[in-house]
Amino acid sequence: MNFNAYKNCTFFAKIILPCLFLVGCSSDYQWGWYVVNPVNKTGISNIGFLLSGLQFTIYLSLIAIFFSIIIGLLISVMSSSQNIFLKYFNIGYTEIIRSIPVLVMILWVYYGFPVLFNLNFSAFTAGVIALSICDSPFIAEIFRSGIEAVPKGQKEAGSSLGLNKYQKFSLITLPQAIKIILPALGNQFIYMIKMSSLVSIIGLNELTRKANELVVSQYRPLEIYTFLVLEYLVLILIISYFVRKLEKRLRN
Repeated sequence: MNFNAYKNCTFFAKIILPCLFLVGCSSDYQWGWYVVNPVNKTGISNIGFLLSGLQFTIYLSLIAIFFSIIIGLLISVMSSSQNIFLKYFNIGYTEIIRSIPVLVMILWVYYGFPVLFNLNFSAFTAGVIALSICDSPFIAEIFRSGIEAVPKGQKEAGSSLGLNKYQKFSLITLPQAIKIILPALGNQFIYMIKMSSLVSIIGLNELTRKANELVVSQYRPLEIYTFLVLEYLVLILIISYFVRKLEKRLRN
């Protein structure tokens, strides 16, 4: 585990957990940790139920970030185009999509697309579409900054080799830009995982939806949502660790 991840874990262990303990001791709330206690049958069953939503969270985030990267790259390329229509489309798309709350977009896609386009799709597909659209303007800005950060001398060297603009972009500019923006893309993937919790509102059985269902049956919201916080914390720390390892490998 890298230093930042270790520092985050240490902060949680030394600050957050004691605070929860002190708050619990100073209030009249009767804690019911048995609901997620792995030493009893009920706790094991509940933990298994909560963790069963992990695969949907990961699949949803991976697929959504993949499509948002593709859309974002296309949008960022439009910003450098000499075509005025494409430039204005880039500006309009970015400003409009960034102004729409993610939750609203999820609801609109899930309930609006079937009516407007006569399509039938699952909550998972609606979540992928909505999250990809909402994240793509931010990915586009990340790509734009990375592309602009590539030295002009690299592009001029490509021209001297007889490469056309598409070859220069795909062989010279884009690979270098990806190395530059990799930390930002890693942060966007983490942000995507957190945004995926909003898809629970349309019934996708990811982590947050599973926690909501368990709260309804067990009536222990504080304990269950605390476990949910720990699930996201561990998941994001693990992903952060591997993103930083990948970043270091690409820099070498």
